[in-house]
Amino acid sequence: MNGKTILITGGTGSFGKKFVETVLKKFNPKKIIIYSRDELKQFEMQNDSRYRKNGVLMRYFIGDVRDEKRLVRAMEGVDIVIHAAALKQVPAAEYNPFEAVKTNIIGGQNVIDVCFESGVKYVIALSTDKAAAPINLYGATKLTSDKLFIAANNYRGTRDIKFSVVRYGNVMGSRGSVIPFFIEKKKSGLLPITDERMTRFNITLQEGVDFVLSCLDRMWGGELFVPKIPSFNVTDLAKAVAPECKVEIVGIRPGEKIHEEMITEADAMNTIEFENYFVILPSVQLGDNPALKLWDTEKFRATSNSKVGKFCEFGFKYNSGTNPWFLSVDELKSLIKNNVIGD
Repeated sequence: MNGKTILITGGTGSFGKKFVETVLKKFNPKKIIIYSRDELKQFEMQNDSRYRKNGVLMRYFIGDVRDEKRLVRAMEGVDIVIHAAALKQVPAAEYNPFEAVKTNIIGGQNVIDVCFESGVKYVIALSTDKAAAPINLYGATKLTSDKLFIAANNYRGTRDIKFSVVRYGNVMGSRGSVIPFFIEKKKSGLLPITDERMTRFNITLQEGVDFVLSCLDRMWGGELFVPKIPSFNVTDLAKAVAPECKVEIVGIRPGEKIHEEMITEADAMNTIEFENYFVILPSVQLGDNPALKLWDTEKFRATSNSKVGKFCEFGFKYNSGTNPWFLSVDELKSLIKNNVIGD
């Protein structure tokens, strides 16, 4: 990070702001470029001392990842790209499907193409648990985006560039998540819950940022990184937010699952487990010719981390319902107190 120029697409979102804040605290980059569509959020960031540091140039580009020419202008001289821009709301994507396709898929490919032509060295795209065995359009667009970024390594040629993906679960307290919704509904004395059996993965915003930074440090290009994170039961979350409220079961909404997955049983055949995370390796290898092989799997397993990884057993899947690590009501209360954001 030190001395580098970094661009974050969707940089005014929850992740982008926490990423910038963290990088400015820990490193001394040359320049950080915020690329997003929202002029008001850019104005607010520019006037917030958390996003300023002496000696670091902060630049704000109004632009959309759908606009390839604008991306070309924004990426001049950039070393590292974090691609966080996406349309993320499940119901909105179902109602406006091609808008999600244009941002999440075509926009993703635009980022890839411009990174190739601009001399970028490292690219990490953010994914979601909904991209694993997707049942809604949002998840399907993010799975397609994941495949595009992983496959970009296949045709980088002689360019010194690496593309990887980071996939994690619900970010605690981020805009549009269930905790701010429950906090708002608390005033009415009634919390609507879709299904008593429902579970979700959970990660704090800071943990997500820290994991992305660690992946930047160890990426080879072509990995899909998945952190080991806890799950929670939605009924426990309701007790943590508002134990005094009554609960109303309203039924699962279109595009929802009872449990989320981050690694499917099919993915697990190509997954290596490390102490604190998993890596889904690229499934496509170019024939048996060693000169065409993109990966030395055994070398990656043995050397990409200080501890040797192990292949996942046949039939393994990383599911929020069968995850051995669940948060208690008290743990949820503490996390909500310390991590819920209001932007």
